[in-house]
Amino acid sequence: MTLFLQNARVIDPEAQTETEANLVIDGGIIAAIGQMQAPAGAEVIDCGGKCLAPGIVDIGVKIGEPGERHRESFRTAGQAAARGGVTTVIARPDTSPAIDTPEVLEFVTRRAAEAPVRIRHMAALTKGREGREMTEIGFLMDVGAVAFTDFDHVTTDTKVLSRAFTYAKSLGALVICHPQEPGLSKGAAATSGKFASLRGLPGVSAMAERMGFDRDMALVEMTGVRYHADQITTARALPALARAKANGLKVTAGVSVHHLTLNEFDVGDYRTFFKMTPPLRSEDDRLAVVQAVAEGVIDIICSMHTPADEESKRLPFEEAAAGAVGLETLLPAALRLYHAGSLSLPQLFRALSLNPAKLMGLPQGRICEGAPADLVLFDADAPFVLDRFALASKSKNTPFDGARLSGKVLATFVGGVQVFGQVEQ
Repeated sequence: MTLFLQNARVIDPEAQTETEANLVIDGGIIAAIGQMQAPAGAEVIDCGGKCLAPGIVDIGVKIGEPGERHRESFRTAGQAAARGGVTTVIARPDTSPAIDTPEVLEFVTRRAAEAPVRIRHMAALTKGREGREMTEIGFLMDVGAVAFTDFDHVTTDTKVLSRAFTYAKSLGALVICHPQEPGLSKGAAATSGKFASLRGLPGVSAMAERMGFDRDMALVEMTGVRYHADQITTARALPALARAKANGLKVTAGVSVHHLTLNEFDVGDYRTFFKMTPPLRSEDDRLAVVQAVAEGVIDIICSMHTPADEESKRLPFEEAAAGAVGLETLLPAALRLYHAGSLSLPQLFRALSLNPAKLMGLPQGRICEGAPADLVLFDADAPFVLDRFALASKSKNTPFDGARLSGKVLATFVGGVQVFGQVEQ
C-alpha cells in the first residue's frame, strides 16, 4: 500500500531543517519527499501543517518480562511506545532473571513480537549483573543483542570490567555503563546538599558520577571499546566527557528526560514518583546538561522508562523504588526544552531519534528517501494536563501526573503502518 502524507512540517534531524513538504511511503520505505502530487491510488493523509519527524528510538527501556510482568509487559510497553511516538525500543536486561544467556534473549525476542513497535534487546555484561564473570558476549550477539550493560549494578572489580571491555572490543560490541562510584552512591536517595540535609535524606555527591566516569574512561583508553554512558546528569562530569571525545575515544553519552526537565526541589515533601537513579540534580546541573545536549556533548535523550507498582512506590522515600515510566511522556516532556527556547525541533530529534539509531547501527531515526517509514506526527503546541491513570503502561509511576504539558502525538507509523492515532484521510 502506498501512503501520501501531505501538508507536513517535516523535521529533519540530519539536515537540521524544518520544511513544508509531502511524503510518499511505499513498501514501508520513504519513497519521496517534496512538493509532489499524490501518486495514483495512494491513501492520502492530511497532516494539517503539524510536525512530522522520525520516530523516537528510546534506549534503556525496562520491560517486566521475564519475572515482573505485573509491572509491564511487551504488549503494554508497545502500546505506550506507540502512543508516545516511540517506534523503536531498546530494552534493558535488568529483568528477573537477567538477560544474560542466549536462551533468555531468544525468549524475550519471541515475546516482543506481540508489540506494535520495534523492540531490540541489550544483554547483561556480567552474569546475573553481579560483576563477577562476563557473559558470553559473542553468543549473545549472534542471537540479536545490540549492546551490553549491567545498568545500575556498577561493577566494582575493575579487572573483571577490563576483561569484559577487551572482549567486547574484539567483537565490535557496544558497552553501556552507569557512571557512578558505587561506594559513594550506595544507599543514597538524593543529591547531597542543603536540600537533602533539610529533608534528612541520605545523599550522594555529584562528584560520584565524575569519579565513576573517570574510571570508565581509563578503561576505554586502555581497551579501545565502544562506550556509552547511559546518563550524564552533572556539570562536573561534562568536561571529562568533552575531553574524552576530543581525545578520539569512542564515547557517547545520554541523559534521561527527567534530569533535563526536573530538579532536586521537585522531590518536595518526599514525593516518591520523583525518586530516580541517579537522583535528580541541582538546577545548575540541569541547565548545564541541557546546554550540553544543545552543543552535542551529550548525544542522546531517553525516557529511562522504569515501571514500578504502587506497592513499591507507596513507601518512605528512602525505601521506595527508584525510577519512573516515560514512554508516553518522553516527547511532551522533551518539548518543554523546545518551548523554553533551549533546543530547536531538529536538535531535539537529533537526540531523540538520529543519534540513538546511529549508536545502535539501525537505519531508523532519519526522514529521507530510502529510510524506513518509522514516523511520528505531532502537534507541538497542543496543551493538555497529564492523567497518569490514562497511560497505557501497566505501572503509573510518572512524575508528570497533573502537570501541564504541550505536545500531543497525533499518529505513529512503523514501517509505513499506522500503529497509533486517528488522522484525516
